[in-house]
Amino acid sequence: MPLPALFANLRLPVIASPLFIISCPELVIAQCKAGIVGSFPSLNARPISQLDEWLHQITEELAAHNRDNPDRPAAPFAVNQIVHKTNNRLDEDMAMCAKWQVPMLITSLGAREDVYNAAHSWGGIVLHDVIDDRFARKAIEKGADGLIPVAAGAGGHAGAQSPFALMQEIREWFDGLVALSGAIAHGRSILAAQALGADFAYIGSAWIATEEARAEQAYKQAIVDSRAGDIVYSNLFTGVHGNYLRSSIVSSGLDPDNLPESDPSKMNFGSGGNTEVKAWKDIWGSGQGIGAVKAVEPVAARVDRLEAQYREAAATLSGCSAPFLK
Repeated sequence: MPLPALFANLRLPVIASPLFIISCPELVIAQCKAGIVGSFPSLNARPISQLDEWLHQITEELAAHNRDNPDRPAAPFAVNQIVHKTNNRLDEDMAMCAKWQVPMLITSLGAREDVYNAAHSWGGIVLHDVIDDRFARKAIEKGADGLIPVAAGAGGHAGAQSPFALMQEIREWFDGLVALSGAIAHGRSILAAQALGADFAYIGSAWIATEEARAEQAYKQAIVDSRAGDIVYSNLFTGVHGNYLRSSIVSSGLDPDNLPESDPSKMNFGSGGNTEVKAWKDIWGSGQGIGAVKAVEPVAARVDRLEAQYREAAATLSGCSAPFLK
């Protein structure tokens, strides 16, 4: 199906995923100006008054960019809402999104019909992230406009299913918007996501190693220095399974090869309630695709590279004679 008009200004079929603590107005604005959807978790803005300030800044700067660059307007932005019962700020954050008419929401950790209806009331659309087909069906039944299948290898909280299996099952019944997540950090992977049936590639970890990201320099350099083999999958730190940088686990005094299982009933998405170290602050999230990240650089330069890689991959495929189909 054709993409909604909201995405008419995209330079690449990419949504930059919201990064807890790291995503900030400077990162989101740079992503949107570069032609991809930028996003941030509402909980990054603390207190609630700061969310108002951030939404004002993003809205005004993107509007000014569009006035000054009518030939290359910015892509839209999105706000991530954690709809789990532990988030006691959800109602206030949704009210702030309504005030600023946020064009797109990304919902996580629970499908909520009231949240979807609220976004639709101001003309917004909602994509919900899922780790399997069962959760995908629930989200669409409750009114989500699209899905973000979080496949194996994605950074932070992630599923364990292959993107091939996950996309196949979802596309058997759903023809709406899909943004595929999981170890995507190269232009050819964006094209591969489309080949699997996704409308967008959902990219996260690659943005950590950018100048605009609100991450400490050591974290950015660790992304550059690490590869897929340096990623550890564990539920110890928040109660939900996720992917983390091995070096940060070692630096926190833990053995990444012998991490205990966490008690899921003690979920704490902001900091991690099962260890003295804090998820995201001490234990750094990352996906398996970071081998493609070679340097810390501006967002614009990274998008330029992704576009060049994407075009090269597309040209290579268009020139194929499909030898296996002869």
